Amino acid sequence: MSESGTIELPRVGDPGSGLGDAWRVIVLNDNHNTFDGVAHTLSRVIPGVSLDDGYRIADTIHNSGQAIVWSGPKEPAEFYWEQLNDAGLTMAPLEQG
Repeated sequence: MSESGTIELPRVGDPGSGLGDAWRVIVLNDNHNTFDGVAHTLSRVIPGVSLDDGYRIADTIHNSGQAIVWSGPKEPAEFYWEQLNDAGLTMAPLEQG
């Protein structure tokens, strides 16, 4: 144990194999969703995303071609991905980072 009290735990399994690694939910730009529709959908589906945040994210999607709209554990990532996909947004495959 170091003086700071930090204990380094041994790695279990290969890097990237754990459920603790962040999964990225990515929305892609398309030609059929409106800014309003994307912003409202994001604010409805993703916890902590306000309508104003939704518009900022929609702007990023429009200008960059995509945006990571949520990142975290696999199970909620899959849930948010399905909700956004079912709402008609164009989704990239779930990505582990």
